[in-house]
Amino acid sequence: MNASIHFSSNFSPRKPQIVSAEDAVSRIPDGATLATSGFVGIGFPEEIAIALENRFLQTASPRNLKLVFSAGQGDGAVRGLNRIAHAGLLSSVIGGHWGLIPRLSRLAMNNQIDAYNLPLGIISCLYREIAAGRPGLLSKVGLGTFVDPRLEGAKLNSCTREDLVEVMNVRGEDHLFYRSFPIHVAMIRGTCADLNGNVSMEKEALTVDSLSLAMAARNSGGLVIVQVEEILEDKSIPSRQVKIPGVLVDYIVRSTPDNHWQTFNTYFDPVLSGQPSEQTGRQAPSPTRSVTKSATKSATKPDRLAIARRAALELESGAVVNIGIGIPEGLSDVLVQEGVSDAVTLTTEAGVIGGQLMGGLDFGSAINPHAVLDQPYQFDFYDGGGLDIAFLGLAQVDTQGNVNVSKFAGRLAGAGGFINISQNARTVVFMGTFAADSKSTSLSKQSGKFVPQVEQVTFSAAQAVKNQQRVLYVTERCVFDLCPDGLRLIEIRAGLDLQNDILDCMSFRPLIAAPLRVTPTAVHDGTSLGLQQQFLKDQHHE
Repeated sequence: MNASIHFSSNFSPRKPQIVSAEDAVSRIPDGATLATSGFVGIGFPEEIAIALENRFLQTASPRNLKLVFSAGQGDGAVRGLNRIAHAGLLSSVIGGHWGLIPRLSRLAMNNQIDAYNLPLGIISCLYREIAAGRPGLLSKVGLGTFVDPRLEGAKLNSCTREDLVEVMNVRGEDHLFYRSFPIHVAMIRGTCADLNGNVSMEKEALTVDSLSLAMAARNSGGLVIVQVEEILEDKSIPSRQVKIPGVLVDYIVRSTPDNHWQTFNTYFDPVLSGQPSEQTGRQAPSPTRSVTKSATKSATKPDRLAIARRAALELESGAVVNIGIGIPEGLSDVLVQEGVSDAVTLTTEAGVIGGQLMGGLDFGSAINPHAVLDQPYQFDFYDGGGLDIAFLGLAQVDTQGNVNVSKFAGRLAGAGGFINISQNARTVVFMGTFAADSKSTSLSKQSGKFVPQVEQVTFSAAQAVKNQQRVLYVTERCVFDLCPDGLRLIEIRAGLDLQNDILDCMSFRPLIAAPLRVTPTAVHDGTSLGLQQQFLKDQHHE
């Protein structure tokens, strides 16, 4: 990473200045390392990103920026980091999740940029190491996965050469060391700013890693550009409401309403930021765009709903839970249907604790959350073993029990928080349809997700066995677990034939438990799963 960028007095004001987005991005020099805040669309500075793209398209500058982001910041089409995904504008990218940024993914897959995929939580926490002037972050997160330099070293293509991760042995145990680098420009977002540059986030659904990122840029001698929806000219923000202090801020940009949506799906809903519903206080959304509240509906198809219902049987009363994107989102609906939503605490890696988790382009937020932590602190909690159970998706599983969700079939999705979460939760439940094409009625080895060797190791079975984690793999047809010898079939749906419906549809033969359990019929017939009664028993035994 280029550490030689220096800003003249023209680029670094002594007092925060209110400028246009166009003026702000004109301060970004060639070769700078640029880092952006956001989680999907939450907290992403869209107005500034549009201005940066326009500047490049009109002037071919700045050039050769090195982009860093933790969570995926995009809508799967044109918004978010998709806007600045131009060869020439970017030369190198370090990202946590790439699935919603197809334009950026194509640059990586086509060898047009140097590209890395580090765990989301590592990047988020690395901002704090950069801010404190420390040489890097030492962690066990990523051991045995594609991030490990003994496998791929987090490099996504053949043109990427520089090593960002190295193995270190500390007290007789292997760790990964993630190197620090300077942040020259931070682009972040808040709700309001006062004339002292203090920034509040009362209407944001998340605070993400904005404070750590602003500190990292400030202490790297760089610039901090903040997008807000309102500038308070007649009063200061109360100190307890300040999320980014003015001493860290260089430029303040007031956005247009259409470029400051609460999420990429919801213009503004006060319950997503923990406010009473009557306290909206914002203009009506643009009539050119529809506003719909995303609900956790990814599991509405029968097979996916059955997977969510079977996975829910692994819950215990009082558990602290992480729910991933995709099929796992359906768990929220199952808990509501069973009347046990309050019996467990749902969380997301974005910082939410409690509340009703949202899905789709609202993912990361929650209705009436109990608390919203800065993202790095949530990963401190996760990495230290705070999760009782995590429910995550799967794309490929191999004979050893390794899981791939990050790079497969020519598609770059990225790991996101998956590695942090799956490596450190006490119990991990992977959820996915048995076949790659869930619409297929006749399964085949070619359509199956169970392969002899995954294309990329996002979850290391060997590391999980070493850590004595409990690991399950739940599909609509059967359930596997992880044992020291590899993947083991432990349960099958009633009415299915073991040979014809399971084994003949896999490209390897798993271990088979004896006796083989039968999935409870309630999972598929829609009757009550009995979670209320089970949770009462759990509480009684406590």
